[in-house]
Amino acid sequence: MTQIGDSGPVAVLLNPSAGRGRHRDALPGVLERLRATGREVTVLPAGSVDEALASCRGAVASGVSALVAVGGDGTIHLGLQAVAGTGIPFGVVPAGTGNDFVVELGLPDEPVAAAAAVTRALDGGSIRKVDLGRLTDAGGNVRWFGAVLAAGFDAIVSERANRMRFPRGPRRYDVAIVAEMLRLRPRRYTMVLDGVEHQLDAVLVAVGNTARYGGGMRITPDADPTDGLLDVVVGGRLGRVAFARIKPHVYQGTHVGHPLVTTYRAATVELRAEGIVSYVDGERAFPLPVTATSAPGALTLLA
Repeated sequence: MTQIGDSGPVAVLLNPSAGRGRHRDALPGVLERLRATGREVTVLPAGSVDEALASCRGAVASGVSALVAVGGDGTIHLGLQAVAGTGIPFGVVPAGTGNDFVVELGLPDEPVAAAAAVTRALDGGSIRKVDLGRLTDAGGNVRWFGAVLAAGFDAIVSERANRMRFPRGPRRYDVAIVAEMLRLRPRRYTMVLDGVEHQLDAVLVAVGNTARYGGGMRITPDADPTDGLLDVVVGGRLGRVAFARIKPHVYQGTHVGHPLVTTYRAATVELRAEGIVSYVDGERAFPLPVTATSAPGALTLLA
């Protein structure tokens, strides 16, 4: 753990609708705690995803002493795009439903407790460095991720759910899962791990900087965001019955013991397959082919 001495302004990316608004009443108290540090606190304009991202990047470019994201995994993901690799300290106050990245970093998953922890870190000037994943598409576009890159069944389900107009809310994902289970089939992947090529058929491919995604599923259970490596989990030629049986084990991370599940570890992971759009931290990213690279210490975390 190292120290920061800057007492300059703090920018806050705030999403009051995170977690379907269940922590909305706590948000004024969060801002009050941050202001109690004596620093200027600015809530960034965030009327849309594009505006939120531009606001975060503008704040970082202006030289704020820290950026604090208050919201769910999507809000945190947006903040990462602005602070990754800059050295600007990043604070996290989770107010979503999954909070996967926060839990894996050992941070408080309740807003008031998290705000108190961020405030102590600001007052004490304490930070620690953790790794991020850096995702690049064929055109050179970059997306940073803190938790997991999905490039198999779960990404396909998310893509279907995002196209659906009915039903609304979480039920869309339930319907999308059923629909894609009926269509389940292994797909041919080319995977290159630190320059070594693998040809494989798989229904599930996940690349983790941390262990969890999807609200508690430990898909890459041994991933460590301080080791400079990415963990890869591949579910091979699993049929519908075997896949349905293995899914519940993901919450404990014991699915990796199945004979058709293979694990790898690499600093750089290249993935190629037809008809797959990747998702990172639950957000839509790039169509394959993509390259994921571990970026050691790319995140400066207030902790």
